[in-house]
Amino acid sequence: MKRTMLALTGALSLVATCALADVKSEIVTAATHADLAAKAATIDAVHMHLHHAVNCLVGPSGKGFDAKQINPCAHNGNGAIPDTADAAKKAKLQAAADKAESGIAATNLATAQKAATDTAAMLKTDE
Repeated sequence: MKRTMLALTGALSLVATCALADVKSEIVTAATHADLAAKAATIDAVHMHLHHAVNCLVGPSGKGFDAKQINPCAHNGNGAIPDTADAAKKAKLQAAADKAESGIAATNLATAQKAATDTAAMLKTDE
């Protein structure tokens, strides 16, 4: 009986965590920051907004999360990728995170802005 209650409690808390996640909002916010990055006038501003987008996508426990940067999705869930159950959608979101990471790695403004534009377009197909 005790094991059944523990299992049920664990399952309910998992459901509650998933129910609290707002994946659509995380994706929209990531797309917004990718758009801001694409329009930014300096490489530092492009990088900053792309970090925000990545933080929304991967969440605090994800690869690429930068705790030194703002996580504008902190109250929406654990990141769009971990909060998404659909494997195909996860793959698309991961591809967008990878594209954003390429923009963060870029040292040329135009190259970083292009990666940001591409990231935003990838995310807008999943809104």
